[in-house]
Amino acid sequence: MALANGFKKREEMIETSTPSERRHLSFATAEDVLNDIDKILAAELGGRLRTIGMWTPGQIMAHVAAWIDYGYIGYPVKAPPFFIRWILRLKLKQVLAKGMPAGIRIPGVKDGTIGQDPMTSAEAATRLKRSFLRLANGEQCPFESPGFGAMSHEQRIKLNLRHAELHLSFINV
Repeated sequence: MALANGFKKREEMIETSTPSERRHLSFATAEDVLNDIDKILAAELGGRLRTIGMWTPGQIMAHVAAWIDYGYIGYPVKAPPFFIRWILRLKLKQVLAKGMPAGIRIPGVKDGTIGQDPMTSAEAATRLKRSFLRLANGEQCPFESPGFGAMSHEQRIKLNLRHAELHLSFINV
């Protein structure tokens, strides 16, 4: 159950780096994500929605949307040191093909990441849909990823599909 500030009670939080109760998701297109968002909203209306971890469904969808939007408005985090960027760029093909691991934290960033703003599921779903449609409709991102650097538009879409798979897997419908 979410608290008034949008976060969960401490006793409801679980370790998120293990896939114990997470859904297995595989998105090929932005449309796949949009369909999953509709399933999430329907499950919430039906009282069947449950999340794993520390974030509400709204925070999860807001986070995924925020990281898409940062490609258009600029990233609020600094690029990691050269050596880390070099490793991340070498791993880009693997991430695009196999997905993102859970439990990774951005060093020096409070709570390990950003963009998980408290909001209702409906508000966050609208934001996430808008963000994915912006990508799917071909609008180019002017800002490079702080970790992965310059990417083609196709790579950018795939990276955000993998990011959505990771985080939406924590929402059980």
